Amino acid sequence: MKLESEVISKEVIKPSSPTPDHLRHYHLSFLDQISPPVYNPLLLFYPADGDVKINSTEKTNQLKQSLSEVLSLYYPLAGRIQDNLFVECNDEGIPFFQAEVRCRLSQVSENPAPGELSKLIPFALDDAEGLPLGIQYNIFECGGIVIGLCISHKIGDALSLLTFIKSWAATSRGEEDHIMRPEFISATLFPPINISGFKPATGITKEDVVTKRFVFSSTSIELLKEKCSAGVGSLENENQRPPSRVEALSVFIWRRFMAATKAESRPERIYSMVHAVNLRSRMEPPLPEYSFGNYYRIAFTIPSAGTGEENYSLVRQVRDSIGKLDRQYVEKLQKGSEHLDFIKEQAAGFLNGEIVCLNFTSLCRFPLYEADFGWGKPEWVGCPSLDFQESSCFHGHCIR
Repeated sequence: MKLESEVISKEVIKPSSPTPDHLRHYHLSFLDQISPPVYNPLLLFYPADGDVKINSTEKTNQLKQSLSEVLSLYYPLAGRIQDNLFVECNDEGIPFFQAEVRCRLSQVSENPAPGELSKLIPFALDDAEGLPLGIQYNIFECGGIVIGLCISHKIGDALSLLTFIKSWAATSRGEEDHIMRPEFISATLFPPINISGFKPATGITKEDVVTKRFVFSSTSIELLKEKCSAGVGSLENENQRPPSRVEALSVFIWRRFMAATKAESRPERIYSMVHAVNLRSRMEPPLPEYSFGNYYRIAFTIPSAGTGEENYSLVRQVRDSIGKLDRQYVEKLQKGSEHLDFIKEQAAGFLNGEIVCLNFTSLCRFPLYEADFGWGKPEWVGCPSLDFQESSCFHGHCIR
Protein backbone atom coordinates (compact mmCIF):
# COMPACT_ATOMS: atom_id res chain seq x y z
CA MET A 1 0.00 0.00 0.00
CA LYS A 2 1.02 3.63 -0.53
CA LEU A 3 2.09 5.32 2.68
CA GLU A 4 1.03 8.89 3.42
CA SER A 5 3.55 10.34 5.82
CA GLU A 6 4.11 13.94 6.91
CA VAL A 7 7.01 15.23 8.99
CA ILE A 8 5.47 17.55 11.62
CA SER A 9 8.59 18.53 13.54
CA LYS A 10 12.35 18.58 13.20
CA GLU A 11 14.88 19.16 15.93
CA VAL A 12 18.47 18.39 16.79
CA ILE A 13 19.27 16.26 19.85
CA LYS A 14 22.64 17.02 21.43
CA PRO A 15 24.58 14.99 24.01
CA SER A 16 23.62 15.67 27.61
CA SER A 17 27.27 16.31 28.52
CA PRO A 18 30.10 17.74 26.37
CA THR A 19 32.70 15.52 24.75
CA PRO A 20 36.15 15.97 26.42
CA ASP A 21 38.71 17.85 24.35
CA HIS A 22 41.01 14.83 24.00
CA LEU A 23 38.20 12.91 22.24
CA ARG A 24 37.30 15.63 19.75
CA HIS A 25 38.89 13.85 16.78
CA TYR A 26 37.76 10.29 16.15
CA HIS A 27 39.82 8.78 13.35
CA LEU A 28 38.19 6.45 10.86
CA SER A 29 39.76 3.03 10.46
CA PHE A 30 40.86 1.49 7.16
CA LEU A 31 37.65 -0.58 7.18
CA ASP A 32 35.61 2.59 7.74
CA GLN A 33 37.38 4.29 4.85
CA ILE A 34 36.57 1.54 2.34
CA SER A 35 32.96 1.12 3.49
CA PRO A 36 30.36 2.54 1.09
CA PRO A 37 29.03 6.07 1.74
CA VAL A 38 25.48 4.90 2.43
CA TYR A 39 23.17 4.76 5.40
CA ASN A 40 22.27 1.46 7.03
CA PRO A 41 18.54 1.72 7.90
CA LEU A 42 16.45 -0.09 10.48
CA LEU A 43 12.76 0.15 11.39
CA LEU A 44 11.37 -0.87 14.79
CA PHE A 45 7.60 -1.47 14.90
CA TYR A 46 5.72 -1.08 18.21
CA PRO A 47 1.94 -1.64 18.57
CA ALA A 48 -0.32 0.87 20.29
CA ASP A 49 -1.11 0.69 23.99
CA GLY A 50 -3.49 2.75 26.12
CA ASP A 51 -4.26 6.44 25.55
CA VAL A 52 -2.77 7.36 22.19
CA LYS A 53 -2.18 11.10 22.74
CA ILE A 54 -0.79 10.85 26.26
CA ASN A 55 1.47 7.92 25.49
CA SER A 56 2.69 9.49 22.27
CA THR A 57 3.83 12.67 24.05
CA GLU A 58 5.38 10.75 26.92
CA LYS A 59 7.16 8.35 24.62
CA THR A 60 8.55 11.16 22.48
CA ASN A 61 9.94 13.04 25.48
CA GLN A 62 11.32 9.84 26.96
CA LEU A 63 13.06 8.95 23.71
CA LYS A 64 14.60 12.39 23.25
CA GLN A 65 15.85 12.62 26.82
CA SER A 66 17.38 9.13 26.83
CA LEU A 67 18.86 9.75 23.37
CA SER A 68 20.61 12.86 24.65
CA GLU A 69 22.06 10.86 27.53
CA VAL A 70 23.27 7.92 25.45
CA LEU A 71 24.90 10.23 22.89
CA SER A 72 27.37 11.20 25.60
CA LEU A 73 28.62 7.61 25.44
CA TYR A 74 28.39 7.34 21.64
CA TYR A 75 29.89 10.78 21.12
CA PRO A 76 31.09 10.25 17.49
CA LEU A 77 27.45 9.89 16.41
CA ALA A 78 26.77 13.48 17.47
CA GLY A 79 29.70 14.80 15.42
CA ARG A 80 30.35 15.34 11.72
CA ILE A 81 32.33 13.11 9.34
CA GLN A 82 35.15 14.94 7.56
CA ASP A 83 36.80 13.93 4.26
CA ASN A 84 36.57 10.16 4.88
CA LEU A 85 39.33 10.62 7.46
CA PHE A 86 37.87 11.44 10.87
CA VAL A 87 34.80 12.51 12.81
CA GLU A 88 34.86 15.95 14.35
CA CYS A 89 33.18 15.19 17.67
CA ASN A 90 31.77 18.68 18.13
CA ASP A 91 28.47 17.73 19.82
CA GLU A 92 26.42 19.30 17.03
CA GLY A 93 23.86 16.56 17.61
CA ILE A 94 21.65 14.38 15.42
CA PRO A 95 18.42 15.13 13.53
CA PHE A 96 15.26 13.84 15.20
CA PHE A 97 12.17 13.99 12.99
CA GLN A 98 8.61 13.36 14.11
CA ALA A 99 6.11 12.24 11.47
CA GLU A 100 2.45 11.31 11.28
CA VAL A 101 1.44 8.33 9.13
CA ARG A 102 -2.13 8.16 7.85
CA CYS A 103 -2.89 4.49 8.31
CA ARG A 104 -2.85 1.79 10.94
CA LEU A 105 0.40 0.10 11.93
CA SER A 106 -0.97 -3.35 11.09
CA GLN A 107 -1.59 -2.29 7.48
CA VAL A 108 2.17 -1.89 7.10
CA SER A 109 3.59 -4.61 9.34
CA GLU A 110 1.35 -7.37 7.98
CA ASN A 111 2.23 -6.70 4.35
CA PRO A 112 5.24 -4.35 4.18
CA ALA A 113 6.24 -2.84 0.85
CA PRO A 114 10.01 -2.18 1.01
CA GLY A 115 9.77 0.73 -1.43
CA GLU A 116 7.21 2.53 0.74
CA LEU A 117 9.11 1.97 4.00
CA SER A 118 11.65 4.59 2.95
CA LYS A 119 9.08 7.19 4.04
CA LEU A 120 9.66 6.10 7.65
CA ILE A 121 13.39 6.92 7.74
CA PRO A 122 14.99 10.39 7.90
CA PHE A 123 17.50 10.27 5.03
CA ALA A 124 17.99 9.11 1.46
CA LEU A 125 20.22 6.05 1.84
CA ASP A 126 22.70 7.02 -0.86
CA ASP A 127 23.49 10.40 0.68
CA ALA A 128 25.71 9.60 3.67
CA GLU A 129 28.05 12.58 3.83
CA GLY A 130 28.62 14.38 7.10
CA LEU A 131 25.82 13.18 9.40
CA PRO A 132 26.59 9.91 11.22
CA LEU A 133 23.05 9.22 12.47
CA GLY A 134 19.45 10.28 12.00
CA ILE A 135 16.18 9.21 13.63
CA GLN A 136 12.53 9.52 12.61
CA TYR A 137 9.73 8.88 15.10
CA ASN A 138 6.59 7.83 13.20
CA ILE A 139 3.14 7.93 14.82
CA PHE A 140 0.32 5.94 13.19
CA GLU A 141 -3.41 6.63 13.42
CA CYS A 142 -3.92 3.69 15.76
CA GLY A 143 -1.24 4.93 18.17
CA GLY A 144 1.37 2.46 17.01
CA ILE A 145 4.84 3.81 16.36
CA VAL A 146 7.83 3.04 14.19
CA ILE A 147 11.30 4.25 15.08
CA GLY A 148 13.32 4.65 11.89
CA LEU A 149 17.09 4.90 12.21
CA CYS A 150 19.86 5.52 9.69
CA ILE A 151 23.53 5.12 10.58
CA SER A 152 26.29 6.04 8.18
CA HIS A 153 28.24 3.01 7.00
CA LYS A 154 31.32 5.22 7.14
CA ILE A 155 31.24 4.99 10.93
CA GLY A 156 29.64 1.68 11.87
CA ASP A 157 28.21 -1.65 10.72
CA ALA A 158 24.87 -3.29 11.52
CA LEU A 159 26.00 -4.66 14.87
CA SER A 160 27.28 -1.20 15.86
CA LEU A 161 23.81 0.22 15.18
CA LEU A 162 22.10 -2.56 17.13
CA THR A 163 24.46 -2.11 20.06
CA PHE A 164 23.69 1.62 20.09
CA ILE A 165 19.94 0.89 20.01
CA LYS A 166 20.34 -1.58 22.87
CA SER A 167 22.12 1.05 24.97
CA TRP A 168 19.57 3.71 24.07
CA ALA A 169 16.69 1.42 25.03
CA ALA A 170 18.32 0.54 28.37
CA THR A 171 18.78 4.23 29.11
CA SER A 172 15.14 4.88 28.25
CA ARG A 173 14.12 2.16 30.74
CA GLY A 174 16.28 3.76 33.46
CA GLU A 175 18.85 0.95 33.37
CA GLU A 176 21.81 2.99 32.14
CA ASP A 177 24.01 1.64 34.96
CA HIS A 178 24.00 -1.76 33.25
CA ILE A 179 25.19 -0.51 29.86
CA MET A 180 28.53 -1.73 28.54
CA ARG A 181 30.54 1.28 27.41
CA PRO A 182 31.31 1.11 23.67
CA GLU A 183 34.91 0.69 22.56
CA PHE A 184 36.13 3.08 19.87
CA ILE A 185 39.43 1.45 18.95
CA SER A 186 38.90 0.46 15.31
CA ALA A 187 41.48 2.94 13.98
CA THR A 188 44.05 1.42 16.34
CA LEU A 189 43.33 -2.11 15.13
CA PHE A 190 42.94 -1.16 11.45
CA PRO A 191 45.00 2.01 10.94
CA PRO A 192 43.78 4.35 8.17
CA ILE A 193 45.76 4.46 4.91
CA ASN A 194 45.75 6.41 1.67
CA ILE A 195 42.96 4.85 -0.43
CA SER A 196 43.36 7.06 -3.49
CA GLY A 197 42.29 5.26 -6.64
CA PHE A 198 39.49 3.39 -4.88
CA LYS A 199 35.88 4.60 -4.90
CA PRO A 200 33.90 3.31 -1.90
CA ALA A 201 30.67 4.20 -3.75
CA THR A 202 31.20 1.45 -6.35
CA GLY A 203 27.99 -0.59 -6.66
CA ILE A 204 25.67 2.12 -5.35
CA THR A 205 23.04 3.17 -7.85
CA LYS A 206 20.57 6.03 -8.07
CA GLU A 207 18.57 4.08 -10.62
CA ASP A 208 15.29 2.49 -9.62
CA VAL A 209 15.98 -0.77 -7.81
CA VAL A 210 13.16 -3.29 -7.64
CA THR A 211 12.91 -4.77 -4.15
CA LYS A 212 10.95 -7.93 -3.39
CA ARG A 213 10.23 -9.47 -0.01
CA PHE A 214 9.94 -13.24 0.31
CA VAL A 215 8.91 -14.98 3.51
CA PHE A 216 10.19 -18.55 3.94
CA SER A 217 8.35 -20.72 6.42
CA SER A 218 10.35 -22.89 8.82
CA THR A 219 9.03 -25.95 6.95
CA SER A 220 10.30 -24.62 3.62
CA ILE A 221 13.70 -23.89 5.09
CA GLU A 222 13.97 -27.37 6.53
CA LEU A 223 13.18 -28.82 3.10
CA LEU A 224 15.88 -26.66 1.52
CA LYS A 225 18.37 -27.76 4.15
CA GLU A 226 17.51 -31.41 3.44
CA LYS A 227 18.11 -30.88 -0.29
CA CYS A 228 21.47 -29.26 0.46
CA SER A 229 22.40 -32.18 2.73
CA ALA A 230 21.78 -34.78 0.06
CA GLY A 231 25.12 -36.21 -1.04
CA VAL A 232 27.10 -34.95 1.95
CA GLY A 233 27.46 -38.44 3.35
CA SER A 234 28.45 -39.10 6.94
CA LEU A 235 29.00 -36.00 9.04
CA GLU A 236 32.38 -37.00 10.43
CA ASN A 237 33.85 -33.55 10.93
CA GLU A 238 32.84 -29.93 11.40
CA ASN A 239 33.29 -29.13 7.73
CA GLN A 240 30.53 -31.62 6.91
CA ARG A 241 28.00 -30.36 9.42
CA PRO A 242 24.45 -29.90 8.10
CA PRO A 243 23.87 -26.68 6.16
CA SER A 244 22.66 -23.67 8.12
CA ARG A 245 19.47 -21.88 7.08
CA VAL A 246 21.53 -19.01 5.63
CA GLU A 247 23.68 -21.42 3.61
CA ALA A 248 20.62 -23.26 2.31
CA LEU A 249 18.80 -20.05 1.37
CA SER A 250 21.92 -18.58 -0.24
CA VAL A 251 22.31 -21.62 -2.48
CA PHE A 252 18.61 -21.66 -3.36
CA ILE A 253 18.57 -17.97 -4.28
CA TRP A 254 21.85 -18.33 -6.17
CA ARG A 255 20.51 -21.18 -8.31
CA ARG A 256 17.32 -19.24 -9.09
CA PHE A 257 19.39 -16.15 -9.91
CA MET A 258 21.62 -18.11 -12.29
CA ALA A 259 18.63 -19.76 -13.95
CA ALA A 260 17.01 -16.36 -14.52
CA THR A 261 20.16 -14.74 -15.97
CA LYS A 262 21.49 -17.71 -17.93
CA ALA A 263 20.11 -16.45 -21.26
CA GLU A 264 21.97 -13.15 -21.01
CA SER A 265 25.16 -14.49 -19.42
CA ARG A 266 28.47 -14.13 -21.24
CA PRO A 267 31.26 -16.74 -21.04
CA GLU A 268 33.80 -14.14 -19.92
CA ARG A 269 31.68 -12.98 -17.01
CA ILE A 270 32.48 -14.13 -13.48
CA TYR A 271 29.46 -14.73 -11.26
CA SER A 272 30.16 -14.59 -7.54
CA MET A 273 28.31 -15.01 -4.26
CA VAL A 274 29.28 -12.41 -1.68
CA HIS A 275 28.58 -12.81 2.04
CA ALA A 276 29.13 -10.12 4.67
CA VAL A 277 31.06 -11.58 7.64
CA ASN A 278 31.39 -10.19 11.17
CA LEU A 279 35.09 -10.15 12.10
CA ARG A 280 34.76 -9.55 15.85
CA SER A 281 34.78 -13.22 16.80
CA ARG A 282 37.50 -13.98 14.23
CA MET A 283 40.14 -11.76 15.79
CA GLU A 284 42.80 -12.62 18.34
CA PRO A 285 41.72 -11.91 20.97
CA PRO A 286 38.05 -11.81 19.94
CA LEU A 287 36.37 -8.43 20.23
CA PRO A 288 33.19 -7.92 22.28
CA GLU A 289 29.99 -7.04 20.45
CA TYR A 290 30.11 -3.48 21.82
CA SER A 291 33.25 -2.76 19.77
CA PHE A 292 31.99 0.10 17.62
CA GLY A 293 32.97 0.54 13.99
CA ASN A 294 33.08 -1.42 10.74
CA TYR A 295 34.31 -4.85 11.80
CA TYR A 296 33.13 -6.77 8.77
CA ARG A 297 34.49 -7.98 5.46
CA ILE A 298 33.05 -9.90 2.56
CA ALA A 299 33.66 -13.51 1.54
CA PHE A 300 33.75 -14.17 -2.22
CA THR A 301 32.56 -17.50 -3.58
CA ILE A 302 32.96 -18.14 -7.30
CA PRO A 303 31.07 -21.34 -8.11
CA SER A 304 31.84 -23.28 -11.25
CA ALA A 305 30.24 -21.95 -14.42
CA GLY A 306 26.57 -22.63 -14.91
CA THR A 307 24.15 -24.09 -12.40
CA GLY A 308 25.10 -27.74 -12.65
CA GLU A 309 26.74 -27.81 -9.23
CA GLU A 310 25.02 -29.98 -6.66
CA ASN A 311 23.50 -28.10 -3.73
CA TYR A 312 25.82 -29.62 -1.16
CA SER A 313 28.86 -28.68 -3.26
CA LEU A 314 27.75 -25.05 -3.36
CA VAL A 315 27.20 -25.08 0.39
CA ARG A 316 30.72 -26.42 0.90
CA GLN A 317 32.18 -23.73 -1.34
CA VAL A 318 30.35 -20.96 0.51
CA ARG A 319 31.44 -22.40 3.84
CA ASP A 320 35.06 -22.66 2.71
CA SER A 321 35.07 -19.07 1.46
CA ILE A 322 33.70 -17.75 4.75
CA GLY A 323 36.12 -19.96 6.68
CA LYS A 324 39.06 -18.23 4.98
CA LEU A 325 38.22 -15.05 6.89
CA ASP A 326 40.14 -16.33 9.91
CA ARG A 327 42.70 -14.83 12.30
CA GLN A 328 45.47 -14.98 9.70
CA TYR A 329 43.23 -13.13 7.26
CA VAL A 330 42.53 -10.43 9.85
CA GLU A 331 46.25 -10.01 10.51
CA LYS A 332 46.85 -9.35 6.80
CA LEU A 333 43.83 -7.07 6.71
CA GLN A 334 45.32 -4.93 9.47
CA LYS A 335 48.21 -4.08 7.14
CA GLY A 336 45.67 -2.62 4.72
CA SER A 337 47.57 -2.14 1.47
CA GLU A 338 47.33 -5.73 0.19
CA HIS A 339 43.58 -5.86 0.72
CA LEU A 340 43.15 -2.45 -0.90
CA ASP A 341 44.79 -3.76 -4.08
CA PHE A 342 42.40 -6.73 -4.06
CA ILE A 343 39.22 -4.65 -3.71
CA LYS A 344 40.46 -2.22 -6.38
CA GLU A 345 40.65 -5.18 -8.78
CA GLN A 346 37.18 -6.34 -7.77
CA ALA A 347 35.75 -2.84 -8.23
CA ALA A 348 37.32 -2.53 -11.68
CA GLY A 349 35.84 -5.88 -12.74
CA PHE A 350 32.42 -4.83 -11.47
CA LEU A 351 32.50 -1.53 -13.35
CA ASN A 352 33.58 -3.27 -16.56
CA GLY A 353 30.78 -5.77 -16.31
CA GLU A 354 33.24 -8.64 -15.97
CA ILE A 355 32.11 -9.53 -12.45
CA VAL A 356 28.50 -9.97 -11.34
CA CYS A 357 28.01 -10.15 -7.58
CA LEU A 358 25.00 -11.52 -5.76
CA ASN A 359 25.30 -10.03 -2.28
CA PHE A 360 23.99 -11.68 0.90
CA THR A 361 23.65 -10.22 4.39
CA SER A 362 22.23 -12.12 7.35
CA LEU A 363 20.80 -10.51 10.50
CA CYS A 364 19.42 -13.80 11.80
CA ARG A 365 21.56 -14.02 14.93
CA PHE A 366 21.72 -10.32 15.70
CA PRO A 367 19.82 -8.86 18.70
CA LEU A 368 17.08 -7.27 16.59
CA TYR A 369 14.26 -7.76 19.07
CA GLU A 370 15.85 -6.54 22.31
CA ALA A 371 14.98 -2.86 21.83
CA ASP A 372 12.57 -2.33 24.73
CA PHE A 373 12.35 1.41 25.44
CA GLY A 374 9.95 0.84 28.32
CA TRP A 375 6.82 -0.16 26.43
CA GLY A 376 7.77 -3.64 25.27
CA LYS A 377 9.86 -5.17 22.52
CA PRO A 378 9.13 -4.50 18.84
CA GLU A 379 6.59 -6.73 17.14
CA TRP A 380 8.51 -6.53 13.88
CA VAL A 381 11.85 -5.19 12.64
CA GLY A 382 12.45 -4.42 8.99
CA CYS A 383 14.22 -2.15 6.54
CA PRO A 384 13.34 -0.26 3.34
CA SER A 385 14.73 -0.77 -0.15
CA LEU A 386 18.51 -0.51 -0.40
CA ASP A 387 20.58 1.15 -3.11
CA PHE A 388 22.48 -1.95 -4.22
CA GLN A 389 21.52 -4.15 -7.14
CA GLU A 390 21.52 -7.95 -6.80
CA SER A 391 21.46 -7.99 -3.00
CA SER A 392 19.69 -10.19 -0.47
CA CYS A 393 19.15 -9.67 3.23
CA PHE A 394 18.14 -12.53 5.54
CA HIS A 395 16.04 -11.35 8.44
CA GLY A 396 15.50 -13.81 11.27
CA HIS A 397 11.92 -12.83 12.13
CA CYS A 398 10.82 -13.32 8.51
CA ILE A 399 12.07 -16.90 8.67
CA ARG A 400 9.28 -18.37 10.76
